[in-house]
Amino acid sequence: TLYDPGREAFLTGTINWASDTIKVVLVDTGTYTFSGSHQYYSSVSGVIAGPVTLGSKTTTSGAADAGDSTFTAVSGSSIEAIIIYKDTGSSATSPLIAYIDTATGLPITPNGGDIIVTWDNGTNKIFRL
Repeated sequence: TLYDPGREAFLTGTINWASDTIKVVLVDTGTYTFSGSHQYYSSVSGVIAGPVTLGSKTTTSGAADAGDSTFTAVSGSSIEAIIIYKDTGSSATSPLIAYIDTATGLPITPNGGDIIVTWDNGTNKIFRL
């Protein structure tokens, strides 16, 4: 699911997938409740791991993609969702982009090991605008 303000940011050119610093976090939905109207990273609670900066970002046919993401030595509460956002250096101005709570491997209970998020290699990649 794309956050509504994130969609607007793409449409107005405030977010540039290719050149902006895009980060991802793993969250506990027992602490964070999704709302499509959330605008900034400061609205997010329950972060268990991350942020990790997305590398090798590409766009093809309106689909956003990146290299797989590795979260190292993760421990803590169960992880039920992934949140993607543009990092501006301040959580109060870092726009939320996407919320993913349906994926292979979710939910996952950390055991102190690494968690690797393998982004979809199909047509829609991470997400499609």
